[in-house]
Amino acid sequence: MALSPTDLKKGQVFDFEGTPYKVVEYSQKVVGRGGSIVNVRIKSLLDGKVLEKTFKGNERLNDLNLTYSTVQYLYNDGSKFYFMDTENYEQIEFATSVIGSQSGYLKEGDNVKAMKIDGIAVSVALSKNVFLKVTYTEDVVKGDTTSNVMKNAKTDTGITVKVPAFIKTGDEISVDTETGAYRERKKEQ
Repeated sequence: MALSPTDLKKGQVFDFEGTPYKVVEYSQKVVGRGGSIVNVRIKSLLDGKVLEKTFKGNERLNDLNLTYSTVQYLYNDGSKFYFMDTENYEQIEFATSVIGSQSGYLKEGDNVKAMKIDGIAVSVALSKNVFLKVTYTEDVVKGDTTSNVMKNAKTDTGITVKVPAFIKTGDEISVDTETGAYRERKKEQ
């Protein structure tokens, strides 16, 4: 099925020159006589390379037939990330460049979705939000307790997230996997 560049949106996957790409950023500019220009930043699902591309509104792009399966994150050895398909126990590996910044949201044992094109896994899709444990954050300065004070918190996956002043070491926090932004503290049961 053919796609128009104006059909693209953030997160959309499509084929461009024989390579599957995911739209990272999208903007559209309408020009005279009803035409339009679409500017996108796209990331290759095969090698993680990012391109800036401009399409005219009348160009045609190829849609991809995507399927997803649940995989469990096993480990990484520095150059590859290893996953196991939860249905057939097949092991799948991805180069570190394909996983990229998503690695900061993966913990051993987590289940994620493997994105497959024609039955071949090309990338992983994380949930919108994940819970991470705060392993270190500085204490709040006494008197500096206004609600909009933010501080850095290091998580168990190694990423640093800006969090409100009331978050302390040992708390579990929800983080948006697209923006890296703090969402909420996990409620105690």
